[in-house]
Amino acid sequence: MLAKDIIRRIRKLEIRTRKVVSDMLAGQYHSVFKGRGMAFSEVRQYQPGDEIRIIDWNVTARMNEAYVKVFTEERELTVMLLVDVSASKEFGSRERSKSEVAAEVAAQIAFSATANNDRVGLILFSDQVEKVVPPRKGRTHVMRLVSDILTFKPKGKGTDLSAGLTYLSRVARRKTVTFLISDFLAEGYEQPLRLVGRKHDLVPVVIADPLEQEFPRLGLVEMEDPETGERFVVDTGDPLVRGRFARAMQAQREERRKLFKKLELDHVELSTGDDHGMALVRFFRARARRMAA
Repeated sequence: MLAKDIIRRIRKLEIRTRKVVSDMLAGQYHSVFKGRGMAFSEVRQYQPGDEIRIIDWNVTARMNEAYVKVFTEERELTVMLLVDVSASKEFGSRERSKSEVAAEVAAQIAFSATANNDRVGLILFSDQVEKVVPPRKGRTHVMRLVSDILTFKPKGKGTDLSAGLTYLSRVARRKTVTFLISDFLAEGYEQPLRLVGRKHDLVPVVIADPLEQEFPRLGLVEMEDPETGERFVVDTGDPLVRGRFARAMQAQREERRKLFKKLELDHVELSTGDDHGMALVRFFRARARRMAA
């Protein structure tokens, strides 16, 4: 892809994302991802209704009148984007592929974070860790992350969620807000998911395509697994074949949802045909309601 085409795609994505963030996402993001705690800011004179517990007795004794401590939220967060760049993410039967949806969702999250003065970092992975960008602040940095997601050519084709999760566990000593963006067409990731979920605020973002849920009636179709290169012929006109496939994919979705529930992980499910900004807003609102309950 030519450099000017890449720049055009990035700018188009920024414009679309910025509107979603300014109109809907930034405030929702702020309300559901809290800072590290409360930090002392200053003292002020006691006012009727103030908690006795926050009186600063040392200042009060020195000034001969009551003073209280004022605290502010330590807002600054570190947000990590763990983005799956395996070969299966290039598939898409709608206007955008799963990789393009991943880039758009990552951009919406990153711009929401930078609008709240949070730091954002990136880990790209396939069946190995492909690229790491340390967390930083600012629009220029976010644009670099978006460019990396859109243009990076991975060495690996397979999907190993454990690779990205294990790397994060090793390098992130402080708690982060981590968005794991993948189609989750993988196995054996329960243990690293559990470990990261215990230490960090982990949000799985599942991206799927409608054709991965149910075959259309197209007759005999030759298909290829993009990660293994295996080719096979499927009779999509056979209702038994379509039924078995749909049931298998539904069972996979249900098992994944049960795992997220067991690990107490809030998650987002997206399709390549979705309005992704609204899907994130619905997720943030639902999470805010759960936190307030």
